[in-house]
This record gives sequence, structure tokens and C-alpha cells, in this order.
Amino acid sequence: MDLSSLIARNAAFTPDKPAIHFEGATLSYAAFNTRIEATAKALKAECGVGRGDRVAILSMNRPDYLVLLYACARLGAIMVPLNWRLAVAEQLFILSDASVKVLVLEEGFVAILPSLAKELPDTRVVALDFTPDAPGQTFDTLLSCASGDGRNPHTDLSCPLLIVYTSGTTGRPKGAVLRQEALLWNGVMSQHMHGLTSNDHVLTVLPFFHVGGLNIQTTPALHHGATVTIHARFTPDSTLEAITRERPTLTVWVPAIIQAMSEHPGWAATDVSCLKAVSTGSSIVPPHLIERLTARGIPVLQVYGSTETCPISVYTRLGGDLARAGSTGLPGLCCEAMIIDDNGNELPAKATGEIAVRGPNVFYEYWGNEAATREALHDGWYRTGDIGTRDDDGYFWVHDRKKNMIISGGENVYPAEVERVLLEHPDVADCGVVGVPDPKWQEVPVAYVLLRPNCSVSAEALKAHVLTQLARYKQPRDIVFVTDLPRTALGKVQHFKLKQVQAATPSDGETN
Repeated sequence: MDLSSLIARNAAFTPDKPAIHFEGATLSYAAFNTRIEATAKALKAECGVGRGDRVAILSMNRPDYLVLLYACARLGAIMVPLNWRLAVAEQLFILSDASVKVLVLEEGFVAILPSLAKELPDTRVVALDFTPDAPGQTFDTLLSCASGDGRNPHTDLSCPLLIVYTSGTTGRPKGAVLRQEALLWNGVMSQHMHGLTSNDHVLTVLPFFHVGGLNIQTTPALHHGATVTIHARFTPDSTLEAITRERPTLTVWVPAIIQAMSEHPGWAATDVSCLKAVSTGSSIVPPHLIERLTARGIPVLQVYGSTETCPISVYTRLGGDLARAGSTGLPGLCCEAMIIDDNGNELPAKATGEIAVRGPNVFYEYWGNEAATREALHDGWYRTGDIGTRDDDGYFWVHDRKKNMIISGGENVYPAEVERVLLEHPDVADCGVVGVPDPKWQEVPVAYVLLRPNCSVSAEALKAHVLTQLARYKQPRDIVFVTDLPRTALGKVQHFKLKQVQAATPSDGETN
């Protein structure tokens, strides 16, 4: 048995039931399963995809994203979802690091093709929705060539299925490897959290390149035979229209989406009674945003986790205790969580420490990075780097996020990534990047820059330099030129001290 077997079983039980709605079209469970089988056969026969081979996808949300996921599960191959918000240089690093054999590409992201041909010429490109100029195949043409059994030997739930890259604390992203069984048990916890049944209808507006968009509700709904409506990307207008027309029962909104929805002119007039719950997470959720949903009669469920936990690990559940303000809930049905000290010892209730998680939902390793894997995993416990507490009843609160990490509009930004690019500029001697509060995005990056002697560069020039390597959401909102940076005894920049002085930061481009 592999994870695609769940789709096949649902196709047998309810062949005509809608599995996926997308842009006015509907894919039944029978059609969904047939397309998965054909994709697996074509990838094996035409592309030579074997057990353990990596298949990447660079696309906005669409049904074939999920088709590819389950086809990889059927083959024992590994899907690598690429963040379409990243710069081409970042995407190429991931493709190279994972030694990707096949890239499935949407037309909107063809800008990667010249660099791909130059740097990774052996990576085969399959075009989702366009005809490539260079020799290659479209996805539908590939499927027309499907033949054989579409399976590889020794494929089961223990096989890795996803490599999801997370922004790296050392300046390069790390690929968290999730096995098929991680998604299976994550789905069990989602069912427990949401009271999920085959009668539910999930509206997915978060991107599939994040485990939140892929695994909090979407794949669990498909495993349980429910219906999923997919949006290519989030917009408030399309989301309100879907609530009115499709009448979904469940959805996941990060804080930035809750803010955008609740401030939309049409929010108050929209009938939201179909929603039995909205789940949220990805960052510490401001209480006033939760109140905007509860004021409309919508229960708000909080979920805590990370890429490394698939992501569900701690949550509040529908019908459970939602009255503990700010709590992210109890450890999930199929995993454990505890608060530990620096030595890994469990701390008592109300003590502050690091959150650690253990269970079948936890990642297997960081791809090709044994040192990072050893640092994160200890006797099966994943040390999250997040700081929190639990009360006497076992409910968790998250007080701070991973060291220095910035969450901007639901996207993770690690200062080390931005600092690495800034330091590549010939005029920059050193720098420190921190997050500052923002009313729309929750946080935005700000860079404190120390220039080399006798050098001069404008803030706008440095921002433009960052955009040559990184996504726009990682670009510093402000560049603050300084004459010194706070440091540890070992010379490392002390980010927490930069945050302490941020309130007195001068305007963009001035010297502090």
C-alpha cells in the first residue's frame, strides 16, 4: 500500500463524487484516480522515474499538482514543490541540491528555462499548460504515452514522498524529507482536529508549496473522500465569491488572509454560515484577528507546527476547549510534544523552554545534510527552536518563533538568507536583518548595514541587489546604515539587540 491507494479506494467507493473543483471544472474521484495512474505510468515509461527519484513542480495551485503528488507516491518517487515566489537563483539552488530529474513547469514561470538549460541541462522539463520552444513534452502529451504498470518495486508508506525546502538559518534552505506515512498520520490528526468527514468541503487558498496549504486540510480531505475547491492563489474577491457560491465548510487562513478578508468591503454582507471552522497558524495570531471571525460566528482553530512536522503537531479541535486565549492547543492525537531545557530535559508546567515534537508525522532527515539533521533530531524528538510554555492541563502557548525568523504575510524569511546576499555586495562589510511589526504583513525585514571604509551605496541600490537573488517579500523594507553592530564575544551580530533599538531607527538610508 502507498498513499495513492487512499485515492483509489475513494474512487471505488464513490467514483462520481467530486474530488476537486477548479476554475469551473470538476474532477471526480474516478477521474482523479485515472489521471494519477496515467501520470505514474508516463513518468516511469517516458521519463525513467524510479523509486527515490526527485520530480519538482513549479506552478500555482491546480489539480495536476495533486495528481503529481499521488503519482510520485505510487512510484515511490519524491516530489519537490518549488516556491514560485522565490527568485530564479533560489529555485535553481533547490533543483541542484535535490538533483531533480524532472521539472513540471507552469507557463507563468518560464523565466527559469534559460538558466536551467545552462546550469542543469540534464533536468527534463514537462510543460503543464504551454508548448515549450525547446524539445520537450507537455503534460497532456506525456499522459498520452502512458504505458506499463506505473509502479516501482518496494514502494510503500515508508518511502519518502516530499522534500520541502525551508529557509535556512545558515543562509541556504534545507530540504525537509517527509515520508508517505507522515502525510497519512498528519491526515488522521487533521480529521481529529476538524471533525473531518467525507461530507466536508474544503476551500484551499494557501499555496501548495507550503505544507500548510498542502497538508492541513487539502490532502486529509482527499484521504477521507471529501471535496476540495482549489484556488490558484489567494484573492479576497475570489474567496468571498467561493464562500457564497461553493459553500465550503472548512478553510485555512494565515493571519494576513484573515486581515485581508475581514477588512474587505464585502465581508460584512457575505453569508459565512457554511463555515464550521477556520483554521489558522503559521505565526502567533493576534487576538483581534480571531475576534473578527468569532464575531461572525466562525469558530477559530489554531494549529502549531512546521515544515518538519508535516505540519500538524499541536492544535485546538472543533468542539474542544477554545476558551484559553492565545493557546495553540494540545499535542496531536498521533504525536507527542513537550517543553525542554537546553539539555533536552522536560520542563514542568508553566516553565518557559523550547518546544520539541515526536511522532510519525515528523520529518525523516534534511536532504543531504547530516549535520543539520543531527542538530534537529534527538532520539526521535524534533527540536523546533520555538519557545513556549504549557499549562497544568497540557495546553501549549507559543511565545516566540524560531531564532530570528521573520514571518511576513505567512511567508518565512530567515535573516541569514538576506544577510548572505547583502554581504555579496562589494560595499557591504557586515549587516544584520531583523523583523519589525507591520500592520498589513505582521512583520517586514529591516537591514542594518555597515559599509566598508571609503565606500558609498544607496539604500535603493542595495534593495535592488537583494532582488537579483531573493524573492521580493524578502527584500528589506528599510536599509539603515550604521557605524557599528552589536556583537557577541565571538563576533556574531546580536539580532535581539537590533530589535531593541529598532523603535529609534531613523528613516530609510540614514546613518544611525
